[in-house]
Amino acid sequence: MAAGDPSAAATSDAPATSSSAASYPDRLRGALAALSQACDSGVSDASEAATFTVSDVLAAAAAMSTEADDGSDGGDVSAAASVSEELLREVHDFLSCPSANQMATDALSLVLLIPVAKLGAQTGGCGDIAAAILKFFVTNCSPRDMLSILCEALDAPMELPNFSSSFVLLLNALAEVLTLIQRRHIEQVLVVLPAVLKVMCATVSECDEEHGKAVVDLFNAAHGIGNAIQEMCTAMVNKNKEDLCAILGLYSLQNIALVSRSRQQDILCVCGSVVLQHFRFLKFSGFTYVGLLTGSDVTAATNKLYKEDDADFLEWFSFAMDGAMLTVVSAYMYDDMSKYAGEELELALKEVQGNHMKKWEAINMLKYVLSSINYPWIIKSQGINLLLSLAGENHVQEINNHVDFSSYAPRIFATLKAIESVMMAAPEALMRKKAFAALKKVISMVPSSQRFDILQALVNNSMSSSLTAILLDLVREEILRETRQAENDRVESDGFQDHGELPAWASHALELVELILRPPQGGPPCLPDHGDQVISALNLLRFILIIDSRGRSGILFQKETLHKVHSEWLIPLRPIVAGIQSENEKDDSELANQIMCSLNPVQLVLHRCIELVEEKLKGC
Repeated sequence: MAAGDPSAAATSDAPATSSSAASYPDRLRGALAALSQACDSGVSDASEAATFTVSDVLAAAAAMSTEADDGSDGGDVSAAASVSEELLREVHDFLSCPSANQMATDALSLVLLIPVAKLGAQTGGCGDIAAAILKFFVTNCSPRDMLSILCEALDAPMELPNFSSSFVLLLNALAEVLTLIQRRHIEQVLVVLPAVLKVMCATVSECDEEHGKAVVDLFNAAHGIGNAIQEMCTAMVNKNKEDLCAILGLYSLQNIALVSRSRQQDILCVCGSVVLQHFRFLKFSGFTYVGLLTGSDVTAATNKLYKEDDADFLEWFSFAMDGAMLTVVSAYMYDDMSKYAGEELELALKEVQGNHMKKWEAINMLKYVLSSINYPWIIKSQGINLLLSLAGENHVQEINNHVDFSSYAPRIFATLKAIESVMMAAPEALMRKKAFAALKKVISMVPSSQRFDILQALVNNSMSSSLTAILLDLVREEILRETRQAENDRVESDGFQDHGELPAWASHALELVELILRPPQGGPPCLPDHGDQVISALNLLRFILIIDSRGRSGILFQKETLHKVHSEWLIPLRPIVAGIQSENEKDDSELANQIMCSLNPVQLVLHRCIELVEEKLKGC
């Protein structure tokens, strides 16, 4: 088909001014007449040459129109559009003539789709005439042949955003072709959707705000493809229908994710209606809100379609999980979706909230939206609201500590990292606060026997001093909660109040303190840059020292441990803090004052920790 797209060769010969465009209609009429004569006489070589001449003329005219659009002369743009419209009319009149030769129609269908679509992107009546030409090819040529030709046209290099309207014309024609396919529907859809989604992904990522209307038209055309597939499904039975419905569902989810990534103002205004259109396809395909919340319907659809030969096909639905959660979130964002979802969504939320495993699946699904940089903050904010709603209030007591969460741990960790990204980067303080509340809730839902492992992994993988400080404060809260729980248990069992022992996992908290005060890469902690995490580590150490002192015996801090804490963690830190403070005392700058203010609490807690350790050493 490369030989059938001479646009690249023709572009270099394209005249650059409107005055030179007058020859195009004459050249086109001559080429069409030659084609008609060659087809009538049955001379194949002559008809092939005439066909390519027609294509060359239209391709050169399209190139000229593009140059006019890129220029600043409005007169040239208007003249180019007028010539484009005249050329398209000539082609349409030739094709629709009652005496038109089918051989000529078939020949032109092979080479004209791209130049016609490009000319159709011009202003005025070009789009309508181009659409009529493409529809003529669709209705008068073999549907199977047209399907292949249209997919090749979609795959042809066209500069975005200039030719986004061209893709809309081709997609609309493709939707019409799909409705004419009589056999092997799934096989044809496997060919079509990669070409469609490739165009959708490229357009969404490359079109800027001023081309928002073109993106809206593109999503409307993509909806037309979905309508055509739904019509196919209606005519099918048994497993073939199930497989095609699964494909339609995944296609809809991919489109929901893509429209949610669009930043153009025009598409943001209609995003809710686009999501609603595709949600109707999801319901038709058997997807439910519970299945979307937990991701189970997406998994079932991909498993149904997975074959080694079709693995590449499934890669085109890489945002399907995103789309599943975005569908649910959209019900909280858009009135259209909210009215349509109604009681069904509320019932699904109650079902998920009442089942521990489904609740975890739903919470973990949110990582697809929260971790991506491609979705706007309004969507992530609603995602956090949904997470808080899913977690509920009685989350600490409802999980059995004997449940094995090892298989969930990697996904829980990924979800918590996604929440962290919102907590640290959200532009509004209220959103950051809600994200922190969500982080605490999800951590508290993890069984206490495995909660520390999650916290330790988060600290080990933290790239921010302030975030590490927050996580260490959560560790301290967990130690306090476990200590109080141990004391309450002892009162209930023994009948009197006793000093609680250190929580079983509190000794591991010292590993985190050492990670901060004596970094594994060597040397003391970097101050004042890492002051937040240092003060939190010192506060955690002080807290553990105090709790250990309340016990009946110092089971945690044996003499060897105390010497290590004193000589390797605390004492080397004291001259560093004093030195930095001494340097900045001589400087009256605002930065120096900020450094002094940040190090004062470090010095105070450091001295208190040294005192506590030295007191315990005296008792050893």
